[in-house]
Amino acid sequence: MKDFRNKVAAITGAASGMGRTLAVQLAQRGCHLALSDVNEAGLAETAQLVRQHGVKVTTAKLNVADREAMFAWADQVVRDHGKVNLIFNNAGVALGAFLETVKPEDFEWIMGINFWGVVWGTQAFLPHIKRSGEGHVINTSSLFGLLALPTQGTYNASKFAVRGFTEALRQELDLEKCGVSATCVHPGGIRTNIARDAKMDHSIEARTGSSAHAAKERFDKLLNTTTAESAARQILKGVTGNQRRVLVGPDAKFLDIVVRLFGSWYQPLTTHFAKKGMLG
Repeated sequence: MKDFRNKVAAITGAASGMGRTLAVQLAQRGCHLALSDVNEAGLAETAQLVRQHGVKVTTAKLNVADREAMFAWADQVVRDHGKVNLIFNNAGVALGAFLETVKPEDFEWIMGINFWGVVWGTQAFLPHIKRSGEGHVINTSSLFGLLALPTQGTYNASKFAVRGFTEALRQELDLEKCGVSATCVHPGGIRTNIARDAKMDHSIEARTGSSAHAAKERFDKLLNTTTAESAARQILKGVTGNQRRVLVGPDAKFLDIVVRLFGSWYQPLTTHFAKKGMLG
């Protein structure tokens, strides 16, 4: 897809962060928008920002982990806009916990949003996108879908799953030659609220001696490399270039090279930093 003008894009997690900046930059390029989030106040703010660019905007309060709600939203988007060309499965959450003791409900929560939300969004929108004749599926993984960190195992599991799902999807779409493609996005440290809004299991403090607040502060600093505006520009460039993978930010690009060169040999280093209290 070389041009977003008069296309229709659906974006999950559009109330803030990359979801909001993607919406603004798409609107600036003449793309109509269907926006969703669980945060209705933030969603309304995003809608107000993008409407000034003269595009049609619809909004929906949506829990992406709810499969039926996702499929209903996809159908509603097509009724409202007449078509849909792009789905940005962008909504995501974070959880700090040790894998041995993580609460089952917390593990299900993060997988429901980060992974199943991507699956449901893809399955719900893909048939509509194919009918439009031209489109793209954009799924947000993470730098942590390329390498793993202690206390981030549940987040790693969800983001590695998104990576595998999207890479297989891309190949299936290549086989079909249906005019639709897919891109997996791996943001590094992006200045959004994800770290500040993360859940932190009590085991973090018990086993590291660091409070949940302090762990969030350190993690927020770690994820403070690239602005959300820059991230959106890099993602949209990746879509127009039909890239299979978009590495967002210098940290993601550097660490992708490290993992490619050294494989699992990076793990003792991240374990060392974790012991020093630098990663959580």
